[in-house]
Amino acid sequence: MSVAHACVDVYQGAVAALVPYFVAERAYSYAAASGVVLAASLLSSLVQPVFGALTDRWAMPWLLPLGALAAGAGVALSGVTGSYALTLVAVALSGVGVAAYHPEAARAARVAAGGSHTAMGRFSLGGNVGFALAPLLVAAVVAVGGLRASPLLVLPALLGAALCVAAGRSAGFRAGGGAVRAASGRDDWPSFLRLSGAVACRSVVFVGLSAFVSLYVPGRVGGGEAAGTAALCVLYAGGAVGTVAGGRLAERYGRLAVVRRAYVLAVVAVAGVVLVPGPAVYGCVALASAGLYVPFSLHITLGQDALPRRVGTASGVTLGLAVSVGGVAAPALGALADATSLRTALLPLVVLPLVARLLLWGLREPVPAGAGPEAQVR
Repeated sequence: MSVAHACVDVYQGAVAALVPYFVAERAYSYAAASGVVLAASLLSSLVQPVFGALTDRWAMPWLLPLGALAAGAGVALSGVTGSYALTLVAVALSGVGVAAYHPEAARAARVAAGGSHTAMGRFSLGGNVGFALAPLLVAAVVAVGGLRASPLLVLPALLGAALCVAAGRSAGFRAGGGAVRAASGRDDWPSFLRLSGAVACRSVVFVGLSAFVSLYVPGRVGGGEAAGTAALCVLYAGGAVGTVAGGRLAERYGRLAVVRRAYVLAVVAVAGVVLVPGPAVYGCVALASAGLYVPFSLHITLGQDALPRRVGTASGVTLGLAVSVGGVAAPALGALADATSLRTALLPLVVLPLVARLLLWGLREPVPAGAGPEAQVR
C-alpha cells in the first residue's frame, strides 16, 4: 500500500514540477502558472470530503485503482493539450483521481496499521517518496522530450493501479471485508475544526513552496532549471524524513506535543528559505519540509480519532485540506509575485506555521477508537 501511495502522490508533486516547463515553453506568467496548481487542487478539495463521506457508508476499494489511473491520465495529458483551458481540465482530472484515492486508502491503511502511528507514518512515507521522485521523473521525461513527452508520465499510475488491486486481494478489503465501520465514541467537531485550521495553514505554506521554490532558489544560488529542480527534490525528500520521524516521535512523546513543536521549527525554517542567501538555502528548504511533514500522518490519525464515527470524512477532509487550500491560495501568491517579487510573495508563508501552532493551543489528545478514558492525555 505504501508503494501504491507513492505511485499516486507522484502526480501531486508532478504538477508543481511541471510549472517551470510551462513557464519556459508556454511563457505562462506566475499567476497563470499558479492557476495550474489551483486547477489540480480546487476540484480535489471539493470532492475529496464527498468521497470520504461515501466511504463511511460503503466499502469502495475499486476507488483505489481508478483514482490512480485518473491521477496519471490527467498529468500525462497536460503536456499535449493545445490550450491553457485544456491544460487546466487535464490537471483537474488528475486532482479528482487523487481525491478519489486518498480517503479509502487512509481507511485501509489504518486497518492494516492496527493503530500504530509508526505504521501510518510508513504509509504516509510512500506519498512523500512519490512527491520526492516527481521532479526527477518530470525532468527525465520533459527535459529530454519537452512537454509533448508527458504521456510517458502515466507509467507510475499503471503500476500503482496494479498494486492497489493486489493489495486489496491480499488484505481482504474487497466486498467490504476490510471496511472500517463506525466506532463507538463521540465526534468532537470543535477540536476537529481547529485541527483542520492548522492543516489548512500547513497546506498554504507547503503548496506555496512547492509552486515557487524551483523558481525562487536559482535567484539565490545561481544556476537555472537544474538548481530549481534540486530545491524541489530537497523539499520533497525532507518531507519523507519528517514523516518517518513524526510517527516515531509521536509514539514516545504524543502526537500533539510533536505537532506543536514541528510548527515552531517550520516558522524558523521557512524564514530561512525566504531570507538566507547562497547554498545554505537548501538546508533551510530541508528543515522547512521536515517541520511541515512531521505533522502530516499525525494530522490524519488525530482527525480520525476526533471523529471516530466518521473516519472516512475525517480522512477526506484532512488529506484534502493538506493540498487543496494551498492550491486555492497559490494564484494569490502568484499575482503578488507578478506585482512585486517572489521574495515578497513568499514572506506571508513565514507566519502561517505560527498560526497553526496557536490553533492547537490547549487542544487535548483524542482517545483512539477502542481506548478507555484513561488513555486521554494532554
